[in-house]
Amino acid sequence: MKKILSSLLVIGLLLGMEIQLNHAEAKKEESEGTITMSGAWALYPMAVKWAEEFQKIHPKVKIDVAAGGAGKGMADALASVVDIGNVSRDIYPEEIKKGAWFVAVTKDAVVPTVNENNPLKEEILLKGIKRKDFIRIWIAGDVTDWKDVVSVSEKVSGKTDLHVYTRSDACGAAKTWAKYLGEKQEDLLGVGVYGDPGVAEAVRKDVLGIGFNNINYAYDAKSKRQVKGIKVLPIDLNGNGRIDEDEDFYNSRDEITEAIATGKYPSPPVRDLHFVSQGKPKRKVVTEFIRWVLTEGQKYVPEAGYINLTEEKLQEGLKKLEDE
Repeated sequence: MKKILSSLLVIGLLLGMEIQLNHAEAKKEESEGTITMSGAWALYPMAVKWAEEFQKIHPKVKIDVAAGGAGKGMADALASVVDIGNVSRDIYPEEIKKGAWFVAVTKDAVVPTVNENNPLKEEILLKGIKRKDFIRIWIAGDVTDWKDVVSVSEKVSGKTDLHVYTRSDACGAAKTWAKYLGEKQEDLLGVGVYGDPGVAEAVRKDVLGIGFNNINYAYDAKSKRQVKGIKVLPIDLNGNGRIDEDEDFYNSRDEITEAIATGKYPSPPVRDLHFVSQGKPKRKVVTEFIRWVLTEGQKYVPEAGYINLTEEKLQEGLKKLEDE
């Protein structure tokens, strides 16, 4: 009996030592440090959510996230001003030559927006706008009245002139919207407004305005309905002069994200959103955060109003993180 008790005591001591060693090892491996991020308005809400959740797991890590446009995110990343630049567009070959290392982390889309009190609202929502007419509005500039692109069955009293808004900052939303129209951001016409919130507010205040926004600035985060004062403008994808049932997916954020995920909404304006850095990140806390975003962090994507990447694309990102 004494031998058995002695053996059990030794086993207990060894187990206790192992637990203590594991605890010490865990403490030693605990992530800590500061991660800085800046860039795309499109990715800002998602980046904030990821930062909050990662910091809950790793309380010794501080993550600072700032918006300012995809152009700022890319410039800050290439200049090593931040650890991660948030970029909501394609990464250009010349940026890669300058050292841009990047991984796709999620996706979303740009949607056209109008004032909810537009005098032709009923006709607009029923018929939508064709891509060729968006080109007339933002590129050709030959549309001065809403009735130039929306036929009305009854006489409409009051002004119906059309006021165009675009982005004044270098940003992924404008580049993506311009790409959908076959041009570049600098070709977009309209009154330039800074930032996603700025364009949404401009359209909300202008009953005759038209603009474009990333979906998380056109839909309310809590209710998932369209932001008060704004209506998302349906795109007449097949060009038949009306919004068919399979083109009608704008009423809620869940509907539009499902349309993006299933390919019903076109790409562009659907696009991948990226993390960018000057070369592969060297600091362990940064690589751990990116790895977590590509794995555990993906569970927060749908609730934040974004669309998960395919497993294949996520694995490509993880491979880049490990191999380069």
